[in-house]
Amino acid sequence: MPSFLDRLRRRPSHEYLPVGHREEHFESAEVVRDAIIGLSDGLTVPFALAAGLSSLGNSKIVVYGGAAELVSGAISMGLGGYLAALSEMEHYSTERQREEREVEECPQDEEDEIVEILEPYGLDRQTIQPVIDKLKADPEKFVDFMMKFELNLEMPDPRRSWISALTIGLSYFVGGLIPLLPYVFVDDSTLALYISIAVTSLTLLIFGYCKSRLVNPKGAFKGAIQTLLIGALAAGASYAIVYLLPSENDL
Repeated sequence: MPSFLDRLRRRPSHEYLPVGHREEHFESAEVVRDAIIGLSDGLTVPFALAAGLSSLGNSKIVVYGGAAELVSGAISMGLGGYLAALSEMEHYSTERQREEREVEECPQDEEDEIVEILEPYGLDRQTIQPVIDKLKADPEKFVDFMMKFELNLEMPDPRRSWISALTIGLSYFVGGLIPLLPYVFVDDSTLALYISIAVTSLTLLIFGYCKSRLVNPKGAFKGAIQTLLIGALAAGASYAIVYLLPSENDL
């Protein structure tokens, strides 16, 4: 597992041999981010809901309620990812149109902005001028430069919205199935709860460890514990709320 995760994470340049240098960067960061979002919510929200409903003492209620939440949650999460990616594309398009107008109508101001961008790196205007002249000869490249280095914006993948929606939605659904499965096969809701806690806790630990290995290998163990604690806190709060609500006999 660690060797596979080591291949996924981006490595610092000093880890490569100077001879035959080849940079290996992980290029699916957005997909991994979406999967993490979906799995994180999928493992915690249905787990907390199932734990809360289990206090009613009926596994069927847990399964029905959990299944309804799982489907609606996956659709909602996927739709949220789609709208977020779509908004990102619209934002980029709007900013690019504005930058195109500025390059056309205020070229001198844009040249001064290039100087301001590069001066902190020890480059004076005389050194930068050939670069400016080259960019002025190609307005589209000029705009590309300003979008990247002035606004820190890169053109999103046109397929990003659908990929994000499917990744988040499916990740949520898969993550949410794990805490619900024990209630499908075990009629005793209390026993199913204990099994669900064990299975989900192990899954949260593994998920937290793998997630941390990708972003902060040295803090992988800490990340696993944090992920487990968050899931346990959510489940405990949900269980306590449902348990403390008055039952039919109390009404």
